[in-house]
Formats: sequence, C-alpha cells, structure tokens
Amino acid sequence: MKNKTYIDKCPFCKDGLVYCKKKIVQGRSTNVFTCSNAKWKSEDGEMFELTQDSCCSFRIWGNSLARWGKKNLSKKEVKELLNNKEIEVTLYSFKAKKEYKKSLILDSEYGISVVWD
Repeated sequence: MKNKTYIDKCPFCKDGLVYCKKKIVQGRSTNVFTCSNAKWKSEDGEMFELTQDSCCSFRIWGNSLARWGKKNLSKKEVKELLNNKEIEVTLYSFKAKKEYKKSLILDSEYGISVVWD
C-alpha cells in the first residue's frame, strides 16, 4: 500500500495490522497509526470519522502529545508500545518550564494515555 508502513499487530482486534500513514493536519505533517480494520472517511481532509463498515477503531495520532512538547511519536516508539503495552516518554510543561518522564500506555478509547500518577 502506497504511503503506508506496517508496524505490528493490532492490540484490540484479532486480525488487524497497525500501520503508519502520513497526514496533513492544520497544514502540518503528522503520522497516524491505525488498524487495518479501521476505515476512515473525511469530508475536509482534516476531520476523520470511522465508516459504518469498520470493525476496529484503534488509532494513535502522532501529534497527540504536542501540547507537552512531544511533536510526533515515532514508529519505533509505537512498535515498542504495541509490544510492551507501556513506554516511557519525556514530556515538557511549558507552564512549569519543566521536563517530566511519564509512562505512556495503550488506551482502547483514545489510542494512548499518559499515566500522570
């Protein structure tokens, strides 16, 4: 498939594969990691919703941690997350002007969640 790189098996469905695809969101390039069983549609190329024939909704937007200074999740980080169910990332609080090491875990609703303690 053009413009797609397969990463690993989907953690939430039995036969899906997670792949990485480049998307442009608000004029900026980002990766989206999604299950091959999740089918997406968009009217404007920026807002995406699942089609009715999707049987999985797994997705991780690469820029989902941008507000904490992590501009994009890498393919390597997502692969490690899929295999280990948890990884450590460095986040930055612009308000506190401080870096934090936090755990990132898989989440069936949002794709990923930060463990804030």
